[in-house]
Amino acid sequence: MFLAFKEMARAKVRFALLIAAIALLVFLILFQQSLQNGLITGFIGAIREQNAPVLVYSVDGQRVIQGSVITPDMEADVLAAPGTGEVGPIGQGTFTGLPSGNTDGETFDTTLIGYELGPDGNGIGAPSTVVDGRLPTADDEAVVSDADVQLGYGIDDTVTLLPGGKEITIVGVAENAQLNVSPTLFVSYETYLEAVKSVNPDAGTPLPNVLGVIPAEGFTPDEAVASINEQSLTLDALTKDDAAAETPGVAQVQQSFNIIFLLYGLVVPCVTGLFFLIVTFQKANSLTLLRAIGAPAGRLVSSLLIQVVVIIGLGLLVGTLLYYPVSQQALGGISLQFETAAVIFWSVLLLSLGVLSSLVAARRVLKIDPIEATTGQGVGS
Repeated sequence: MFLAFKEMARAKVRFALLIAAIALLVFLILFQQSLQNGLITGFIGAIREQNAPVLVYSVDGQRVIQGSVITPDMEADVLAAPGTGEVGPIGQGTFTGLPSGNTDGETFDTTLIGYELGPDGNGIGAPSTVVDGRLPTADDEAVVSDADVQLGYGIDDTVTLLPGGKEITIVGVAENAQLNVSPTLFVSYETYLEAVKSVNPDAGTPLPNVLGVIPAEGFTPDEAVASINEQSLTLDALTKDDAAAETPGVAQVQQSFNIIFLLYGLVVPCVTGLFFLIVTFQKANSLTLLRAIGAPAGRLVSSLLIQVVVIIGLGLLVGTLLYYPVSQQALGGISLQFETAAVIFWSVLLLSLGVLSSLVAARRVLKIDPIEATTGQGVGS
């Protein structure tokens, strides 16, 4: 250990640059991880955070809520399916919203999700995690996603839907409940219908976009899904997790980011391993001398591995410290979060890969033969 730290102290700039390079890579990896999760949550968070275990789309809707339309016949098929318990209509529309909390008078594309209110505002399709305020208990009240508060959608603020001028008062804030990366309001189903008529009086009464289903007692969500899909070829029932994951565009976003993460995961061990391999060649003469005077190969290798662990560890620490303040911010309409699981995963992975890649350099140390060292051949043989 003394040998490892002594060498690092004599080459501060060289090792500091490597720590900075690893820290930058770690920061980029963790930032991209937060960006991916924030983007996906902004797309489909409202689907994951609503409380209906099963969602039923029309096949023609291609698993997009606003593109799906449930006819009365389709609803009757769902109600007749074994395993179906409670059923509630869910409507979704996009409107131009003017929040009173935005002092600049800026308007935003605002998503309304309407569901039938139950006791205390709860109902099939209601947001499951309200972190501030309460659920709506009457028409013209709404719960907003926490990512939208900074845009002026705070509790007690009103949102005016244009051009109709309908006003909705925000009474609660739900966690990670955005849809389509836009301000999202959970309202009563009647409020949703009135919003549609307010913007377009000639539109008539829209049909539900999807149905939220609570499985009957003794049935799991997967069993209810299978039962409903057997009723009709026009029905597309999914558990809410599958509905979120299979929303068009989500898989493509994840695939793109996974390629980026793979490249990052290859860069760190390559940089670390190459660095220590070059260092080993550069200090071949000193290693030869140490072996010639009887220094055990194990001690030299352990010194090398200690350096690897310290450098990668410091790089991980600095990178995480840089990442933390950034993870508390919002990027446009995307709310970022500190990903503790990602920090642990990448720390273990990068440290393991860094140590493994450095074993190539360690092999050069082990190949130094004390007899050959005395003849001057050393590692250059």
